[in-house]
Amino acid sequence: MSPSFRRFAFLFVVFFCAAAAPLHAQRERLPPEDLEIVEQRWPNAKKTSTGLRYIVLKEGDQNGPTPEAGMRAAVLYKGMLLDGTVFDQSLDPEKPFRPRIGRDELIQAWDQALMRMRKGEKWLLIVPYELGYGTRGNPPKIPKRATLVFEMELLDFGRNLPLE
Repeated sequence: MSPSFRRFAFLFVVFFCAAAAPLHAQRERLPPEDLEIVEQRWPNAKKTSTGLRYIVLKEGDQNGPTPEAGMRAAVLYKGMLLDGTVFDQSLDPEKPFRPRIGRDELIQAWDQALMRMRKGEKWLLIVPYELGYGTRGNPPKIPKRATLVFEMELLDFGRNLPLE
């Protein structure tokens, strides 16, 4: 084989592999029975590379910034199991939940979602157990390997946001 043919063949293989890489399917994070429910109830949910699914229920300030790790957020939320059972909520705008983002105070799904949200947005999150409470759950309210659903609204955020 000529050197130019080898170079062409090598470049072809490199190009083909690079082009095919994005086509490789990511492992589904939801168990098959949960995936069926999610796809029926929320067929238009967007999916991130980590497997978190979300629907923007209310748009926020589209030109505004998004929170960064270390900032405190003011959030209203309702947490549910996939069957609709509410396990926790904070819905009083006068006393919102005020976690610090990206500091291991939250489940991974919340950190990921909050750093994408803009002030005033309300999202529905569909959380695979790996991004929630994992294989152990959080007994007695959250069973092992539970797919979770959250409605959450980002009221405000900032480095100096007060705790109360």
